[in-house]
Amino acid sequence: MEEKEKDLETLERFSKAIERIDKEMSKVIVGQKDIINQLLIALFSRGNCLLIGVPGLAKTLMIRTLASSMDLKFSRIQFTPDLMPSDITGTEIIEENITTGSKSFKFVKGPIFANIVLADEINRTPPKTQSALLEAMQEHEVTAAGVTYKLSEPFFVLATQNPIEQEGTYPLPEAQLDRFMFNLWLDYPKFDEEVEIVNSTTSMQNPKVEKVLNTEQIIEFQDLVRKVPVAPNVVNYAVKLVRATRPNGEASKIVKDYVRYGAGPRASQYLILGAKARAAMQGRFTPDIDDVRAVALPVLRHRIVTNFNAEAENVSTAEIVEKLLEEVKL
Repeated sequence: MEEKEKDLETLERFSKAIERIDKEMSKVIVGQKDIINQLLIALFSRGNCLLIGVPGLAKTLMIRTLASSMDLKFSRIQFTPDLMPSDITGTEIIEENITTGSKSFKFVKGPIFANIVLADEINRTPPKTQSALLEAMQEHEVTAAGVTYKLSEPFFVLATQNPIEQEGTYPLPEAQLDRFMFNLWLDYPKFDEEVEIVNSTTSMQNPKVEKVLNTEQIIEFQDLVRKVPVAPNVVNYAVKLVRATRPNGEASKIVKDYVRYGAGPRASQYLILGAKARAAMQGRFTPDIDDVRAVALPVLRHRIVTNFNAEAENVSTAEIVEKLLEEVKL
């Protein structure tokens, strides 16, 4: 009983902290409430995000501000065609002991050793370098010269892609895309928001973002999300929704017509984790089907592989997900 009361008290602190983070971020970021909310869901679910948007939509500023609102180490890696895996993970250098004259190898940690890592334009670098980052994302550790180094927790990777520049890019393969919990698309701001952005960024305003959470509190809230109980009908709905994306005998017409491969079991796991985090962030003890539906698009968008018909008829994965949300009933 004591533990249950403690969890309820942690839940209350969690929802209040989310409100404060939201308030701090709105000092710097205009609009983009849904994107910020989904970034927080991914962070507290121990997932990673792939952020897609044209240049100038404040992707980097958003991540930097998120790191500033929490007491976290932030690191930015600019991906370029000549970037090497060691530029991400770190490299060994020869160090000489001045007193004895002996030489030894010393590992110098790379920018991956941070709490929030922004991988800018991940599709600009070859697969060999991409995989160095993706291994760290999956295992939360880095291996160099046979020695394994643990990454400090919490560890959260945000990779960005520019959807309009396709020249000289290396698109992420489906298996690697699957490692990202969410695929978020940033849209242009509304007229009023753009006016506010122009006014605030062309003046002497320099708002200070207060720190809301430290690393221990973030880990405590991540553990809390895992503890959130889920009703069997909510799990059944999540699995049913994911299975509906697969073009088999029972699939709906839109899936049979336009989908080559559907989402795997990892999608079901992330739907439930995302639903748990969303409920906990709002101070609720258990998620419902609406929470699963709210995270369905960012979870499924990059896990559905469309066929040639979809390309020819300009049918996007987002449209397929929206249609499935209408069709799939418990």
